[in-house]
Amino acid sequence: MSEGTNRRMGHGVKQRDVIKMTPGEVDAFLHERRPMTLCSVNHDGSIHAVAMWYGFLEGCVAIETKAKSQKALNLRRDPRVTCLLEDGDYYEELRGVELVGRAEVVEDPDRMFALGVDLFERYYGSYTEEMRPFVETMLNKRVVIKVHVERTVTWDHGKLGLPPSRPS
Repeated sequence: MSEGTNRRMGHGVKQRDVIKMTPGEVDAFLHERRPMTLCSVNHDGSIHAVAMWYGFLEGCVAIETKAKSQKALNLRRDPRVTCLLEDGDYYEELRGVELVGRAEVVEDPDRMFALGVDLFERYYGSYTEEMRPFVETMLNKRVVIKVHVERTVTWDHGKLGLPPSRPS
């Protein structure tokens, strides 16, 4: 390969600044409808990773989960959390956001209900008061995990301008 081809494909060239998403791109990506992998630290130091639907509470990414779930137990013991959201099937399509921070376990019914409504609207449709029993049932014996982000890592390989690698 020529040196020009090597540069286009990223061989030996730092491209972190090229593929980094802007704050607006991150916000748009997070507001798309997709699952998020939430990672917490197990009691033995191993990582517990689970795919979750998520919403937003007070401007932060948040999930609801059973109060006695492994992730809730882990985050009560050690609030360090990493969340991964990704998209794309081929190298030149890969996009993602990693959120690293601390989890807040929320048990206040009003705050929990606010997330419940947000989740309902993200994944099921418009909320009306007729849906209140459904949301209340969804939150029964649950807690909300609100992620306070301390560091964000992003990538969008579409910014590299690489040729498509999809098989014909």
